[in-house]
Amino acid sequence: MKNILILSFLILGFSQISFSQTQSPEAKLKELGYELPEISAPIANYVKWRQVGNMLYLAGTGPDVFGKVGADLTKEEGYEAAKETGLEVIAVLKKATGDLSKIKQFVKVLGMVNSDPDFTAQPAVINGFSDLMVEVFGEKGKHARSAVGVAALPNNMAVEIEVIVELYD
Repeated sequence: MKNILILSFLILGFSQISFSQTQSPEAKLKELGYELPEISAPIANYVKWRQVGNMLYLAGTGPDVFGKVGADLTKEEGYEAAKETGLEVIAVLKKATGDLSKIKQFVKVLGMVNSDPDFTAQPAVINGFSDLMVEVFGEKGKHARSAVGVAALPNNMAVEIEVIVELYD
């Protein structure tokens, strides 16, 4: 009897694991209560993305949050700004691919933080983006990353994030 109970728990556990691994990113977004924003127009002479083979390169994207982190904004507000940027990045990925399940993996992320000269917690700010990608895409959302402080960003945005993803063939 004890073996049957253990086997039942194992079967139930594995079925839940396989379900979560097969859940689409769109379903995960809905489950988490996130809504994708409208994609903003480029602010200069460029495109939002460019696909080369099975690699998709996204232009830098930023939130509707402005100011220098460490002066005008707290580290926590910067984190939320990076998370908001993540939702816009997902919206661009959805528009570019038509289906977020076409994303094989996130490859590289460049996170830039509009920082006060004395602010040094840029990685903690860009974690707002990285945490969201892993929350929505699971292991596929993990990525190599740089998180740097910059003296200024366009229109005084708090953060700007560039992304490279690999698509399934």
